[in-house]
Amino acid sequence: MAKVSVPKAVQPTYDAIVGSTDAFCAQHLNEEYAQLCREMVGVLSRMRPSPLVRGKPTIWACAIVYTIGRVNFLFDPSQAPHMSAATLCEQFGISQSTASAKSRLIWDMLDLMPLDADWCLPSNLEANPLVWMISVNGFTIDARYAPREVQEIAFAKGLIPYLPATPREEDK
Repeated sequence: MAKVSVPKAVQPTYDAIVGSTDAFCAQHLNEEYAQLCREMVGVLSRMRPSPLVRGKPTIWACAIVYTIGRVNFLFDPSQAPHMSAATLCEQFGISQSTASAKSRLIWDMLDLMPLDADWCLPSNLEANPLVWMISVNGFTIDARYAPREVQEIAFAKGLIPYLPATPREEDK
């Protein structure tokens, strides 16, 4: 696991929150959720002033998992992994109203939306339409269906997460 850069003053709080989110994700979710939670804690730690220094680390941990879950539809029974918001909060020992309110704060601070490309589980990137939409000459297109040269330019500019597989000849 890569060392995340956080201000010294926030490091103990960062460590406490990440300890909680890592343990929760290992027991109930998966490593993809754990990694996104670590990244979100890092982003929130580097804000000036960091909101994490106010409030209990357990509440922040629950709210961060809750937020990543909202972005990735964790509360939708058709998704895997799946967990209800009530169960998630119960596991942390936090009321759902508290977790939801803190999640809303994070949601607003980071300007999030469902399927947010920056906070989407890596395993869901291919199916996430928001990740692949790019503007070419004023038209919004799905980069997966663009000519390879357009895909390469979009990838080089960081507009898409990776180059889609080239269709096999027999698939055409």
